[in-house]
Formats: sequence, structure tokens, C-alpha cells
Amino acid sequence: MIDHTGLQVSDLSRSKCFYEPVLATLGHVPRRDLGDAIGYGKALPGPFDDPAGEFWLIEGTPLEPRIHIAFRARSRESVDAFYRAALAAGGTDNGAPGLRLVYHPNYYACFVRDPDGYNVEAVCHAAQG
Repeated sequence: MIDHTGLQVSDLSRSKCFYEPVLATLGHVPRRDLGDAIGYGKALPGPFDDPAGEFWLIEGTPLEPRIHIAFRARSRESVDAFYRAALAAGGTDNGAPGLRLVYHPNYYACFVRDPDGYNVEAVCHAAQG
């Protein structure tokens, strides 16, 4: 449904140091660096994927109020790895990995705050296998 989205960040270099290892846990890599903006996308893009990336960081004034963005994970283990990488890269805990039954029986997610305070989530909708 959504082709691409982005966040304005106060320090692009700092945000790159946060997002690169975090997004790598979900198979996303830097796809296009314009100096004041960088696009991330799948490491192995498909024929309909944007060659420049689906998630962008743009240097500027962070949005108010801070928004929430969720990245889809293929497994619960990926959610766990995302959480660990985010904390190691300077993110702060906003909800450890676990089931969120209020959404649906298999909603397994974690939440962290990035360096600018955005609420970043990784979520897996699959049943434990």
C-alpha cells in the first residue's frame, strides 16, 4: 500500500549509525545516499521495489509530535534481534519483545525510541513456529 516513507532527523550521521545495524536485522540496507538524505531498502530487491529504497532519513528538524513507525519482521527472532541491535546502537527501550494480545493473538513486537525520540517498532504477525 505505501511505496515509501521517511523521517526528518536532527543529525543524519548519528541516525545512520542507529538505523543501519537495526534495519540490517530485517534485511534492509542503504540503497541511496544523497548526502542530506539516505534511503534504505531490501538487500535483495524485487522487480517492483523502489531502487532508491522504501524508508528515508532526511536531515532536518524532527517532526512534532514524534511519530510511530513499524517495520515488519519475518520472525519473532528477527524482532528480538532488532530490539538488541537498537539498544546497542543507542536506542532506548519503549517495550521489550513480546506478544501484544490486544492487537491479535500472534502480534509479537518490540518498541524502541531512536536518537530523536521516534517510536520505532518491529512486528511479526506469524504464529510461533
